[in-house]
Amino acid sequence: MITEFYNFLDKWNQVLGLQTPKHHKTIMDFLVSVWAKEPHKGLLMAFRHSGKSTVVGIFAACVLYLRPETRILILSAESGLASRMVSHIKNILENHPLCTELIPSNKKEWAQGRITINRPIGIREPSVICQGIHGNITGMRADLIICDDVEVPNTCNTAQKREALRERLRELDFILSPTGTMIYIGTPHTMDTIYRTKE
Repeated sequence: MITEFYNFLDKWNQVLGLQTPKHHKTIMDFLVSVWAKEPHKGLLMAFRHSGKSTVVGIFAACVLYLRPETRILILSAESGLASRMVSHIKNILENHPLCTELIPSNKKEWAQGRITINRPIGIREPSVICQGIHGNITGMRADLIICDDVEVPNTCNTAQKREALRERLRELDFILSPTGTMIYIGTPHTMDTIYRTKE
């Protein structure tokens, strides 16, 4: 399975005229292992400017390529940050040579914050949708949840904010499908970081 993700990653870098950095394959290894093996939960932390969000976007696009029925939720501290990740995934889908058949002819749901690819009918949720941490996620369902920088100074600089953040993140268990995957990407911003929680 990892070979398919490596191939997808390499082909995307070829589109950009780049070589694939070794540590990007290490990041992809980790993401695929979380996706493929129970309990399907993981935390990705890497040095600043390592390209972790770049690889996560490529990973998400490859998941859609391999399993078009997948529903992905991007959750960030602010909706603008989550929207940038969706835009990144959309750009990959539009320009990756393996994804041409995924692009719908009618781009009714092909916007900044939500996209729906060609996939089996009968799925209510978009293929990819984003929300800020305080956005409305009631009633959503997702097979892959990516929490991208949910802990930032504005969401964790007091004990009350940290508890509110933890409470909000607990709600994701009711959104994630029974065999779904949840991946956190981020950097601790406090000693009492959410990333130390063993819940």
